[in-house]
Amino acid sequence: MHSTLIVARMKPESAQDVARLFAEFDTTEMPHLMGTTRRELFQYQGLYFHLQDFDGEEGHRGIDEARSHPLFQGISADLRPFIDPYDPQTWRSPADAMATRFYHWAPPA
Repeated sequence: MHSTLIVARMKPESAQDVARLFAEFDTTEMPHLMGTTRRELFQYQGLYFHLQDFDGEEGHRGIDEARSHPLFQGISADLRPFIDPYDPQTWRSPADAMATRFYHWAPPA
């Protein structure tokens, strides 16, 4: 399993709108096409955290491949009024907003 964590800025009052957009998006074929197995959204003091789990260790490839899909482009556009880059000076794509994991633990299989 592979996880990504996107960090951005969000006004707290936007949480319900963002949740609604993802609830609609997750009823489409996109989670399957991207290999997404779980999505969780969090907020904390004006920050937005988007945790996404994928089937394999190459989950980031699913995002890269989906970026040109009309549904992916659509949700990206729909989120713009609610989500701002954490660092607008360096943001070019979702990859620029992904946190780097520095520790992982899982129970033995």
